[in-house]
Amino acid sequence: MAEPGERKSVYIVDDDESVRDSLCALLSAHGFHPFAFPSAEDFLARFDPQKGLCVFIDLRMPGTNGIELQKLLVTKAPSFPVIILTAYGDVPLAVEAMRAGAVDFIEKPGSQEQVLGAIDAAARRWADRPQAPIPPDAVTERLARLTDREKEVLDHVVLGMTNKQVADQLRISQRTVEIHRARIREKMEAHGLADLIRMTPNRPR
Repeated sequence: MAEPGERKSVYIVDDDESVRDSLCALLSAHGFHPFAFPSAEDFLARFDPQKGLCVFIDLRMPGTNGIELQKLLVTKAPSFPVIILTAYGDVPLAVEAMRAGAVDFIEKPGSQEQVLGAIDAAARRWADRPQAPIPPDAVTERLARLTDREKEVLDHVVLGMTNKQVADQLRISQRTVEIHRARIREKMEAHGLADLIRMTPNRPR
C-alpha cells in the first residue's frame, strides 16, 4: 500500500465538464495527478483505493448520485477520504454526507484555499493524524459564549438551512442571520459550517 506522502492521485466525479476541467487545472498546478470522471459508474470502474489520496464527489449526478456513491465507497474502501461538492441549496445533503464520514464539503465553485485545505485534511486522515477533537469542556465553554438568539441560529444552521430559511423560521432579516452566523463562527472558533457540525453533534436536529 502506498504511504500517505506518496499519494498524489486525486479523483473527481462530477457530470459538469467545466467543474472537472477547473479542478484538474488547479490540482495539476499544485503537483497532484487528477483523474476526472463524468459519472459514479465510470469512477467505480477505474477507482484504485491503494493509490488515490481522496475523491471529490458531486452530490447531484445522473444515475448514481453523490450520496449513493459515498455509501458504496463505505463498503468498498471505508477509510478512503471523500470530499463533497455541492451546488447552492444542497447544504442539507452535504450535512448528511458529513455525518456519514465525509472529510469536508465545498460549495461550488469553491476557492483554491478550500480545495487545498480539504486535500490537506484528507492527507492527515491517511497519515492517521486527523484534526484533534475539541474537548467537550471546550465546546461547552464556546457554546456558553453564544446568546440565546445565536444558539437558535446555530441549531438551524447545522441542519443545513440557508440564511433565507433561517430568517423565515426565526422571523428576522437575512442580514441579521448573516451577522449572527459571523459571530457564531468567531465565538465557536470555527472556520466554517463543517467545523460547527463536528463541534455540535448533539445539538437538536
